[in-house]
Amino acid sequence: MTDQIRFVLSESDMPTHWYNIVPDFPTPPPPPLHPGTHQPVGPDDLAALFPPELIAQEVTTERFVEIPEPVRDVYRQYRPSPLVRARRWEKALGTSARIYYKYEGVSPAGSHKTNTSVPQVYYNALNGITRLTTETGAGQWGTALAYACSLFGLECEVWQVGASFDTKPQRRTLIEVFGGKVHRSPSRLTEFGRSLPEDHTGSLGIAISEAVEVAAQDETIKYALGSVLNHVLLHQTIIGEEALKQLAMAGESGADLVIGCAGGGSNFAGLTFPFLREKLAGNQSPRILAVEPSSCPTLTRGEYRYDFGDTGGMTPLMKMYTLGHDFVPSPIHAGGLRYHAMAPLVSHAVHEGLVEAVALHQSECFDSAVEFARTEGIVPAPESSHALAQARRAALEATENGTEPVIVVGLSGHGLLELGAYDSYLNGRLEDDPLSDEDLQAALANVPVI
Repeated sequence: MTDQIRFVLSESDMPTHWYNIVPDFPTPPPPPLHPGTHQPVGPDDLAALFPPELIAQEVTTERFVEIPEPVRDVYRQYRPSPLVRARRWEKALGTSARIYYKYEGVSPAGSHKTNTSVPQVYYNALNGITRLTTETGAGQWGTALAYACSLFGLECEVWQVGASFDTKPQRRTLIEVFGGKVHRSPSRLTEFGRSLPEDHTGSLGIAISEAVEVAAQDETIKYALGSVLNHVLLHQTIIGEEALKQLAMAGESGADLVIGCAGGGSNFAGLTFPFLREKLAGNQSPRILAVEPSSCPTLTRGEYRYDFGDTGGMTPLMKMYTLGHDFVPSPIHAGGLRYHAMAPLVSHAVHEGLVEAVALHQSECFDSAVEFARTEGIVPAPESSHALAQARRAALEATENGTEPVIVVGLSGHGLLELGAYDSYLNGRLEDDPLSDEDLQAALANVPVI
């Protein structure tokens, strides 16, 4: 038997629908609120930023939403993505667990982000939009949106978090290769950006404010978000839908533990929500675990309350776990996990006790990432290394307990453009930077009282 087994569906087996978890929640999630009136947001309140099809998906109560054929046609470039049995890693760990990883690094952008950039650009193109603005942290989302815009003939303008802009020049270049225009955030191009020091390290909340400000001023421009919102999570569920089919192909009746890294929540929800559906229906009983960085511990130390999705207070108020919209995380290498809050649907699942969360230091995550690279041959994205570190913990615990769990872990991207982070780790320059109680309380001080 080969040391590594890949389970790849045929094109004909690729899911034809995205899955919406909202109607399956035992209790409905709280609605977003207008920042001025504090009343529930309606479709008209979102029209300045999003096309009608995405607004409809944001508020839909339908369980399944059909994937348009032009979107499926682009998906076929890299989907279905492989589910791989990590036998070499299992052997290195000496574990009795069976570990499978769902690998999204095969997309043109190198991460799961293309799963939502393609439909978002497609719907905007249908409505005659010529330009999209967005934010990006490490650069994966900016890359994915720039690629999708190149396919459908739209301009793409990206505000990249300052710390990542400065330390990840290859990511910036890749966005430009795909035709995107990149600005360091905070920039001098927006009123909100000019209100902050030019050398500010930035945050995703700040970059969102800048992109939203530009989009709101021109009816030919719309804004595209890479995570957090319901329609973004919806698009990502193709990951979990494929994984369920592939596990069955592998002869497994289900998963005992499903693990994903969590920043804004889209890759985590994309993998886990279809599994959560099966759990709620009584078909499977997996434990579902979100893993976040200890320097940005939204789910494990944040408060569940209404807050802005951006630093400038331009977005609707959403009920979510938050560290405060003013929070500026330390510049850890997992730039995609440096968001002050968590997707409302993921937050609701955690609050209802359907999903668990844990926070890890980045040094432990890089330990696992290097071990994984040396056995499985894939250099993980720093974000994904958090999920791998927790999978490693669970696998070693299984050996101690004499159990044989099936573990499914999300490998949401590759780290081939993150070698500077690996160089820091290998040469002892990587530091953990846990969030202090004092900084946490200061960041929460300005969260609106609703």
